[in-house]
Amino acid sequence: MPGIRSSLLAASLLIGLATSGQAQHPQVRKGFWIGFGLGYGSAGVSCDGCASGSRAGGLSTYLKMGGTLNSKVLLGGEINGMTTTTSLGPPSVGSVSNLVGAMSATVTYYPAVKSGFFVKGGAGFSLFNQTDALITLDGMGWGMLAGIGYDLRVGSNISLTPVANYYFGEVGNVTSGNTTVVTGLTQSVIDIGLGITFH
Repeated sequence: MPGIRSSLLAASLLIGLATSGQAQHPQVRKGFWIGFGLGYGSAGVSCDGCASGSRAGGLSTYLKMGGTLNSKVLLGGEINGMTTTTSLGPPSVGSVSNLVGAMSATVTYYPAVKSGFFVKGGAGFSLFNQTDALITLDGMGWGMLAGIGYDLRVGSNISLTPVANYYFGEVGNVTSGNTTVVTGLTQSVIDIGLGITFH
């Protein structure tokens, strides 16, 4: 997956360049925070009666916001999404676009107060949409989110934030209008991205 390898290299370079400047902008976490970013992801989908297929790559994005419980713990919500142009579910006709996503309540934990490294976890809803020349399919079920990242302080209240996320969803039934077309759909996404966080 060349896109993920390139994203990892870029994130490593950013961490190396920013390390020397960390002392100028110490890690201070308090009050409201918000962040967003873009990246590259790999998605896979399975369902009852579907032929097993390869994973598909595409653009990923996220939006997160919340409040600070203490200097080590943030509570919030996050929306993650990824788009592809390769069929992920049942057979499609002509060109096809897919959206796989998650909406989660999250807990973010910084093991060391003075470090920007964090781990996060969350749970909520998973979303699936597939559109081709003939039909649009939609589904929603439960989902979970896990991730790691690092806040590279470039200002007193601003960080560049390389992240890696994994989200899984048990979507279940997928419908077109009021008709169930697919059952037992599950999805998983791995993505790597770079965001901006305002603390």
